[in-house]
Amino acid sequence: MRRFKVTVDDKTYDVAVEEVGEAPPAASRAALALSASSAGASGRIAPPAASPSPVAPTSSAGTNDVASPLSGTVVEVHVAERQEVQQGEKLVTLEAMKMNTAVSAPRNGKVESVKAKVGASVQEGQVLLTLS
Repeated sequence: MRRFKVTVDDKTYDVAVEEVGEAPPAASRAALALSASSAGASGRIAPPAASPSPVAPTSSAGTNDVASPLSGTVVEVHVAERQEVQQGEKLVTLEAMKMNTAVSAPRNGKVESVKAKVGASVQEGQVLLTLS
């Protein structure tokens, strides 16, 4: 049994860890040694930093094309040609890995053409529609 002192949110805990089964190879042990040291020395393990949510780029600078931010399947087209749209308005819904992603209007404008078709597979960067 090995003993550790672990500090979480400025509170220190004495932790006893029992090794069960065969010890992992030395390289694995080194990889698992986060920031804790043994025999009563204290270590500090920071909580993982939150990763930012991906922001879907929907339009290339200087163009009127609205591109797919990811590879997936078109599950819904929310607009039609000649329809006026406002910045942030949902244009197309894509599905990838069982998650839906809304593609929104990058600016105010009028839908010039709709290239996205429900059920179609699209690649990242593929043009879904064009604004004027």
